Amino acid sequence: MSTSTSMPTTTDTSMTDATLPPPEPVIIGLVSISDRASRGVYADEGLPALRTWLTEVLFNPVAWVERLIPDEQPDIEATLRTLCDTEGCSLVLTTGGTGPAPRDVTPEATLAVADKVLPGFGEQMRSVSLRYVPTAILSRQVGVVRGQTLILNLPGQPKAIRETLDGVFAAVPYCVDLIGGPYLETRTALIDAFRPKTARRPARDAS
Repeated sequence: MSTSTSMPTTTDTSMTDATLPPPEPVIIGLVSISDRASRGVYADEGLPALRTWLTEVLFNPVAWVERLIPDEQPDIEATLRTLCDTEGCSLVLTTGGTGPAPRDVTPEATLAVADKVLPGFGEQMRSVSLRYVPTAILSRQVGVVRGQTLILNLPGQPKAIRETLDGVFAAVPYCVDLIGGPYLETRTALIDAFRPKTARRPARDAS
């Protein structure tokens, strides 16, 4: 499902915030995967961290679809399918379950529902995390496309979530364009989304 399939072909730099059309709405799925948090052993921090970061960065009005589930591969697969196929999310971000422990099965579940794998996202996420911790090499995060949805696996800790999104999100809006999703607009002082010149619209916060 998509809120927009049109692609811009020109850049009109004469437009201002007052004359720009409203940002396109987007449906974003957020999935926190944790046995203990899903049982209420401790408060989940993944969903609030994801929502806060995206709210800060995006101009688009967002409808959130959130899930807190255990580390069970069938549950993860079913959740991802629902968010993509039924809820109509253009972007789904997961947090947790990407390490080498026996219960870490988020990448397996994500790959199981994928139509296409985007290896560059996993490579870049690990590269970003390696700037902060050597154990980033243990992460098995992946990025995939299912239908018209981009799915990205993120780390489990709020600090690592923010660091990773800061390092990879510039490529997300154009990827969402290419798979038929809405035009994601970022606050350029925080994330300057990259698009080819022919795919850009005027920046909403251009000086």
